[in-house]
Amino acid sequence: MISGQRRRVRAIFYETFHRLARSEGDVIELLVQAVENIKPLCEVEKVKIAGTTYDVPSIVGRDRQQSLAIRWILEGAEEGRINKSTSLEKSSFEEIVDAYRQRGIAHMKRKNLHRLASVKRRFAHFRWPTQGKEKIPFFALLG
Repeated sequence: MISGQRRRVRAIFYETFHRLARSEGDVIELLVQAVENIKPLCEVEKVKIAGTTYDVPSIVGRDRQQSLAIRWILEGAEEGRINKSTSLEKSSFEEIVDAYRQRGIAHMKRKNLHRLASVKRRFAHFRWPTQGKEKIPFFALLG
């Protein structure tokens, strides 16, 4: 909701949380676990070196992890609507439950981002942590 429809957004979220409470139980625990499942560990940044642009993987900070996870869940809910025939409440409910169960559009975005970072890890040396930070290659986090 971009154009200042605060009441409508609040009603949509309340209805989504009521659906979650009726079907799944503890809403807060479910939502926290869904966000934890969607948080990305690394992302790909564009770095220009000697006139050439490289996709360089880097570690994501905690605040950005949460904002990306919430953004992906909301985008997945919007994409999950089929020709606007499904209500946004139902679509966001389904996307949160899918994120909790590690499925859905948001989980696929996370998976694709990690796959791309894994492919581009040969450029990781362009983005080493500096200024007294410990040198840990990001792909060690991917396992």
